[in-house]
Amino acid sequence: MMKSHVWRPLYAVIGIVALILIARVFVVPEGFGVHERGYMYGWYNKADEGFWKKVTVKYKSSDYCKDCHSDKYSSIMQTPHAIIQCENCHGPAMDHPENPARLSIDKSREQCLRCHSRLPYPTSDRAKIRGIDPDKHNPGIECVACHNPHKPSLEGLK
Repeated sequence: MMKSHVWRPLYAVIGIVALILIARVFVVPEGFGVHERGYMYGWYNKADEGFWKKVTVKYKSSDYCKDCHSDKYSSIMQTPHAIIQCENCHGPAMDHPENPARLSIDKSREQCLRCHSRLPYPTSDRAKIRGIDPDKHNPGIECVACHNPHKPSLEGLK
């Protein structure tokens, strides 16, 4: 027969488990984990689908831009900048074309230096990007004064 020093902690553990199961009934939303295929364990609440359908997508991707801006799109697709989404430089297209002024073009030097500051990491893909020393390469002048970001090669000089 077990002594009471074994039973008391066992009763405490059983009590805690029972409290957690009772609290779960009141805390966990009804549709959480229950779907058409039965119970699914995961962080998904079926009742939130309506909420997520109303969320406005802020970024649209370069495919959204290519129909109206085909000249810019086709020229940039032939350059190393083809891997960059238009919105990385032009901002989110959330309200564009309804509000064309909404998309501002960031022509600042800092915008280009986000990728083109020389970084000494020879083992990373970052080293493959042509970089400059911003203190020595035309300091104080915006990059777009000399370079066309839609044609970012030596031929792309204005």
